[in-house]
Amino acid sequence: MLKVLGLCLFVNLSLQQKDPVKDFCRRFAHQSAVIDRRLYIDGGFVNWNPISQNRNNYTNSWLVFQDLDTSPPSIEVPQLYANLSKNLSIPSVSGGILWQDDVNKRFYLYGGDYSNISPNAPNLLSYDILHDDWHSLGTPSKAIQSVSYGGGVAISELGQGYVLGGWLSNNSVAGWSGGPLATNSLIKYDMNTNDWTNNTGPADSIPRAEGVMVYVPASDDGLLVYFGGVTAPYNNDTTLPAPMSLIHIYDIRSSKWYTQTAVGDAPLSRRKFCAGVVWAPDQSSYNIYLYGGMGFGANETGFDDVYILTMPSFKWIRWWESSDGGKPHHSLSCNVVGGGQMLIIGGTFPLNDECDSPVTWGTHNLDLGKVSGKMWNDYSLNITSYLVPPEVISVVGGSSTGGATATAPAAGFDNGDLGVYFAQKASVAVRSPTRAIPGGTSAPPETSSTKLSTGAIVGIAVGGAVILIALLLGGCCFVVRHRKKSAPPSNTAEVAYNPAPSYSQTQFGPHTPQTPYFDQGQ
Repeated sequence: MLKVLGLCLFVNLSLQQKDPVKDFCRRFAHQSAVIDRRLYIDGGFVNWNPISQNRNNYTNSWLVFQDLDTSPPSIEVPQLYANLSKNLSIPSVSGGILWQDDVNKRFYLYGGDYSNISPNAPNLLSYDILHDDWHSLGTPSKAIQSVSYGGGVAISELGQGYVLGGWLSNNSVAGWSGGPLATNSLIKYDMNTNDWTNNTGPADSIPRAEGVMVYVPASDDGLLVYFGGVTAPYNNDTTLPAPMSLIHIYDIRSSKWYTQTAVGDAPLSRRKFCAGVVWAPDQSSYNIYLYGGMGFGANETGFDDVYILTMPSFKWIRWWESSDGGKPHHSLSCNVVGGGQMLIIGGTFPLNDECDSPVTWGTHNLDLGKVSGKMWNDYSLNITSYLVPPEVISVVGGSSTGGATATAPAAGFDNGDLGVYFAQKASVAVRSPTRAIPGGTSAPPETSSTKLSTGAIVGIAVGGAVILIALLLGGCCFVVRHRKKSAPPSNTAEVAYNPAPSYSQTQFGPHTPQTPYFDQGQ
């Protein structure tokens, strides 16, 4: 036993120390959220710089953030920091969701795929941004299972988190047997009561995954808008691309689903892309900006482009496309910040062996209103609101501040209810925090939760050491160091040579377009 422990120590000391800021090359399949001028990035995978000497993908066990009140002259994107708490009791997953709660100053980690280890039993975790610690909120009620790569969105004004579809598999669900299974459920989490609801998805009842969902403040309480990704209409035996012209809409107040056909210059079908939504100051148009993603068939390697879906006219606009094919990538994140900019972070590049802008940590900024005169531009602290860009004005009318004249699809709404919903502006009561917030009012006691204590952390660390020893005896060695708040760990758990966890024995390179959920035979 002492020899084995000595071997562990030797391996640990001999491994190169990695810094998530200084040694950054690429990140992908992570989850992100914005709260109080910080953009938090959790989980997923990273590649280290230089990539020629670090060909593997590594589980990202850091919780990092970018300070949205900074934009250093030599970098021109928000500064990245890696000094937040995240110990071994917190899973580092890919394809999960962070539901932000601006009112209570925390976010919730739901779902995602585990790598190299079996999934834990369902357990909602919450990160407290005020105290830099994590809490366990226990097993979800109503037999809610964890999914990966679902379309998720949080509505802080309502205190609600949603996810539509996603994959159930042995990488996301403890004790799962069989192959990956897409779902058609709309899961709702109530942040105020720690309660769950498992609702039905769109009326077609088709399982789906890898699309996006955003919140639009129209109708009484708002609308959820979902599109893209894959569908599995034949008992999950085959996956098919979801048409980008088919838009699913959920009215929160009535709990009803609708569909609407979008026209115009629609993007090709894609999955694992990202999107963000903004609206004119008068809410006469709502504009969803889409970037990149992974394609199907001949386009499987993906896209390097930007499209806008403008509503309620439901027209697609091709806003930007690389003239030479660019650098297609997928499994990335989009976060609208300050109303007028969208930070696009990370992605895996099927055709490219280069690092993703290491000086900016894979962060790229889209000026949504072209205030700077350009679409792609340095991050600016001075852009604090959204102006409608000329390309949208030419389609919907009005001006940069609103006044759109195209307030319905040219052929009419597929269901008249949608016209009523989009004519309304959501009116939501001001939500009060459920705990004491510095500078705020007093609040009732929090919903029962368990802070992950030092004793629990030590216990987990000891258990982890035993597992590591067993892996060493079996011929495999993964070294995991305990994370301390003041310093990041020296290395992360190594993952197989694939851009997302693979459910087969085939090993792919870090730049391949393979995905474990896509049936090439269709």
